[in-house]
Amino acid sequence: MFVDQVSVYVKAGDGGNGLVAYRREKYVPKGGPAGGDGGNGADVKFKVDEGLNTLMDFRYNRHFKGKRGENGMSKNQHGKNAPHLIVPVPPGTTVIDESTGEIIADLTEHNQEAVIAKGGRGGRGNSRFATPRNPAPDIAENGEPGQERQIKVELKLIADVGLIGFPSVGKSTFLSVVSAARPKIADYHFTTLAPNLGVVDTNDQRSFVMADLPGLIEGAHEGVGLGYQFLRHVERTRVLVHVIDMAATEGRDPYDDYVKINQELEQYDSKLMTRPQIIAANKMDMPGSKENLEVFKGKLQNKHPIYEISALTKDGVRDILFAIADKLEEIPKSAMDEEAVPKEEKVIYRYHKEEDPFKITRDDDGAYVLSGYRIEKLFKMTDFNHDQAVQRFARQLRKMGVDDALRKRGAEDGDTVRILEFEFEFME
Repeated sequence: MFVDQVSVYVKAGDGGNGLVAYRREKYVPKGGPAGGDGGNGADVKFKVDEGLNTLMDFRYNRHFKGKRGENGMSKNQHGKNAPHLIVPVPPGTTVIDESTGEIIADLTEHNQEAVIAKGGRGGRGNSRFATPRNPAPDIAENGEPGQERQIKVELKLIADVGLIGFPSVGKSTFLSVVSAARPKIADYHFTTLAPNLGVVDTNDQRSFVMADLPGLIEGAHEGVGLGYQFLRHVERTRVLVHVIDMAATEGRDPYDDYVKINQELEQYDSKLMTRPQIIAANKMDMPGSKENLEVFKGKLQNKHPIYEISALTKDGVRDILFAIADKLEEIPKSAMDEEAVPKEEKVIYRYHKEEDPFKITRDDDGAYVLSGYRIEKLFKMTDFNHDQAVQRFARQLRKMGVDDALRKRGAEDGDTVRILEFEFEFME
């Protein structure tokens, strides 16, 4: 089964907790703090494996969670960092954040890696908090929570040439003739339900990858027929070969077919209209094809090169393959990569600064609710089992302006303040 779009949940590993510990050895008076830092949590990384050509593995596993870092240990021993979670993906994979629509990564080359979710750093042990005023601190941090996000993973086939055209015009037959691919061929619409790839070798030792894309029809960009489900695969091709049934075996006008397919491409992505296009006038062995071709040429007015072929009898196939190979030599792959995903979107990991460190709302029961990435992270990294840690948390909230903001919202002594599922009492 061909799978080219899935929704996936990823969660990087949390950092390990720091430790509160003290050095206690014979003949070593006032040994001081000796709590080690926690290890870093695992990143979730996607890595390109050119042996894959579908997102089938994501069909049965939609959750990827990295391991948390090891907790800090006594004698200032650092907890072990968690190994990164590596998820193999096929070349041509694009990762999009579902909540923002931002492209996180575009993976096209073998062994290329991208950090999809960043692991949390380990919490600091009490050795890190020692100062001349407080040489034996009773405070340590919990590990930072790992990043979590819902992502959309899309596959855009990396093929040099894309075969486009209405259903049953002979695209699959053409691919089976010029390559070792064996797509299903039958005389009914939408026989091809998934893209087929084939490697084409010309007689002069040149080769390229050709993709037979499922038949487009009018309204495909709006979801009609197989819809825009496979239109994304056209984006990465360097040359489009438009296969047209010049014999009009189904009663359609060949030039109308040409116009309608190009309209669908333009409405999906206007940049596709700048892509070189070669017309494969197919079924030239059928009655009426010569007459139709003359009319077609008159209407097209030399806009694209036209090659007369018969995929069934293989007439003209050699010439069109040479023309395709010549055209590919004019278009470097690097240019297509830049067009597909601009430089500023080729992101491995982008940090977004939180604009507001916190926000205040009211629950139905009258409690004040504090929320926001920064304040929730601070809360999760505080170990409330130690009084000094609680005092430090209160000081940090005061520095962030939480106390003043609560007073402005009308908070009074004894009111309930809620962070996540925990409740506190507001005290003046």
